[in-house]
Amino acid sequence: MTACAIEPLAAETAARQDSGVPRAGCAITADGAYAARLALSGDCWFPERWTLDGPEPYAVPLPGNQPEEPGTEVQPMGDGRVLIHRLVGRRHVFSLLYPTGPATGELPLGAVECPEPGTTLRLLPPAPCGTRAYALEVGPRGSAVWLVAGGAFGPEHLAEVPGRCSGGVWLDRAGRILALDRETGGRTKAVVVDLERGGEVTPLLQIAADSDDRLLLADPDSGLILVGSDAPSPGREQLGWGVLGGSSPVRFPSCLRMPDCVVTPFAIQPGQALSPEQCAVALRVDGPFGARVGVWRPAERRVHRLAAPEGWLAGAGLWTESGVLRLPYATREIPCGVAESPAPARTAGAPGEPAPSAPSPAQAPSAPAVARPVPLQQAPLGRLVTK
Repeated sequence: MTACAIEPLAAETAARQDSGVPRAGCAITADGAYAARLALSGDCWFPERWTLDGPEPYAVPLPGNQPEEPGTEVQPMGDGRVLIHRLVGRRHVFSLLYPTGPATGELPLGAVECPEPGTTLRLLPPAPCGTRAYALEVGPRGSAVWLVAGGAFGPEHLAEVPGRCSGGVWLDRAGRILALDRETGGRTKAVVVDLERGGEVTPLLQIAADSDDRLLLADPDSGLILVGSDAPSPGREQLGWGVLGGSSPVRFPSCLRMPDCVVTPFAIQPGQALSPEQCAVALRVDGPFGARVGVWRPAERRVHRLAAPEGWLAGAGLWTESGVLRLPYATREIPCGVAESPAPARTAGAPGEPAPSAPSPAQAPSAPAVARPVPLQQAPLGRLVTK
């Protein structure tokens, strides 16, 4: 399975759904076994771990000695523990939480101090390995990547990245190759940070010299990537797709341009190593009627609409390799649930539109552990260079 970490909980109290359950952000491990979120009991926030890989999903509350602040971040680890990130003054404090009978055990991991005003630090999406967790520090003049769980001696500074960075997408299964969106000189371009080569930074996306190009989502199996760029229409970001290891340019399908809606990809179907254009992509569609679910494939020319379950933790979800979309939800009646929807049947492209060319086996990405992307100049997706 593959999944994407969802937006962190905003500092203000999350908006309530019609059911009365707060819509809180949620993170899911890369293998889909666990999820974690902040839950609300009365006026008090507390961490909650969801187990998703059993016969039925169930939640385990992990309350501490006092309520958490609404902006506190939580992230599940592969062994079922939950990483918590608390802000204490200008110190970012990390601990691992785990159930111990009726109580909550807590293993302190240390802290990162950010004394410079204007500096932020947030967790990056769950690492594919499940044994480590990382955070991104962004200051007025530069950014840094920290290992905050899974190291030998507490938080460890791994890499310095010139410029202000955002985003965060893993490009391999080992948790070595990290893509970030870096802003320098008034432009945002996605770059690659190799965490096993001293934080070596190389360009990834440059669709046009004067465009802002962000990496939104990637699947290490197929090499399929989803990008946001204003190259087709300066000043207005559009959603596009490409394949790492392919030679075709980034494409911007018209079906992904929805007036009055914000379209955000949040999960790609894994296990499609030689058929990236057949991967099902789950989309969060935010519009006048709230958050909806869309499913799209690069080989098609339409977006299928799915009914989101009541209480959906909007933007959270993952695909199985067989093409079943799993969406976590919480209501008063069902405080921990997962709705499953098979991917819609494949359809042909619209009349008059050319069908995308399928990549040959020779274009499939090399093993990510020994390869890294090169710049995507003027939209072609280049190749992976073996070290």
